[in-house]
Amino acid sequence: MRGSPLFLCLFSTSCWVNLMPTAADKIFLFGACRVSMSLAEIRAGFTAIKANIQSRDPIRTLSILSHPHSLHKVKSSDRCCITHQLFTFYVDKVFKHCRTEDSFVNRKISSIANSFLSARRKLGQCREQNNCECGEESTEKFQQILANYEGLNVTSAAMKSLGELDILLDWMEKSR
Repeated sequence: MRGSPLFLCLFSTSCWVNLMPTAADKIFLFGACRVSMSLAEIRAGFTAIKANIQSRDPIRTLSILSHPHSLHKVKSSDRCCITHQLFTFYVDKVFKHCRTEDSFVNRKISSIANSFLSARRKLGQCREQNNCECGEESTEKFQQILANYEGLNVTSAAMKSLGELDILLDWMEKSR
């Protein structure tokens, strides 16, 4: 069993490297939770498809994520909760209904969705450990986002929400 110590060393190193954030990953603080993710990668993917997605939005007078229920006014103690709700919202409602005839756009959407899924998983684990509870204000803001979304047909609402992803990304960057 000569190779066993070498194998163990290589395996340990591999596990350690996989747990470390990559150079592009940054740590985001959402209330009591710290989540490592590559917002630059998500933003680059979104930027590549933004014009395409926003051109599909037939209703320019309504916003799902913006004022008067702005995310920028969420208390820091509620950021963990509302961020997890928003990741879940995007994974479960938005990305599922954003399909186009353009395979490039679909691949970018899939890549962004995978990033959100991973971040949601990390944030969910942290929420469980820290018993993050949703405050009344963040619950109201999220309920308004859902009402805005559900007021439209599913495809239009999903495209509009995806087209507003930069609002969420800007808010997340300010959370750092």
